[in-house]
Amino acid sequence: MTEPTLGVILAGGLARRMGGGDKALRIVGGQAVLARLVARLLPQVTRLILNANGDPARFAEFSLPVVGDDVPDRPGPLAGVLAGLDWAARFMPGGRWVVTVPGDVPFLPEDLVARLHAGLGGAALACAASGGRLHPVAALWPVALRHDLRRALEQEGVRKVGAYVGRHGPAVVEWPVGRVDPFFNVNTPEDLAHADRLTAG
Repeated sequence: MTEPTLGVILAGGLARRMGGGDKALRIVGGQAVLARLVARLLPQVTRLILNANGDPARFAEFSLPVVGDDVPDRPGPLAGVLAGLDWAARFMPGGRWVVTVPGDVPFLPEDLVARLHAGLGGAALACAASGGRLHPVAALWPVALRHDLRRALEQEGVRKVGAYVGRHGPAVVEWPVGRVDPFFNVNTPEDLAHADRLTAG
C-alpha cells in the first residue's frame, strides 16, 4: 500500500490548439477524457481534486472539488501543481504526497501512483517517462516543496514544469509504449480523432 496521496488532475489549460474550451471534456471512445482519467486515477489515490479556473459548474457531474490557481496571470501547470500542494497541506493533515496528471491523457497508467512511489528512492520527487520522453506534469511531488514552488513562481518567474523539476533531480520512472503511449495527450483535433480510433481497437 502506498502512502496517502492526493491526486490532482490539471485541467487549467487554454486548449488553444484545440480551438479553445476544456480538453478534458472532449469525447474519446464515447466518454469525456476527464471521465476516463477519473476512472483510472481515483482507485490509486486517497483523495482526488481537479485544478481548473473559471466556472466550476462545468465539471459538476464529476463530483470532485475544483480548485483554481491563486497565482495571477495564468502562469501555467506549475500554478496548478502549487494549488494541489496547498490543498493537500490544508485538507489532508499528515499527507506528504501529491500526484499530478495532465487533464488530456485518456490512457493514463493504472499503476501510475504505485510505480512513482516505488521509483522515488532518495529523490525529492518522481516523474513519469515513456518512449524516451519525460512527462514532468505526470509526477509525484512532496507537499513540503510548496513554499519553494511558490517562491519560484512568484519571485523568480519560473513557468516551465520541466525546468522546475530539473532543479530537484527527479527520479524518472519509465513506462513501455505498446499499442498506445500511456501518456498520449490530446492537444489537437487530430490527436482527438487518433485517440478515438485507439479506443475502438
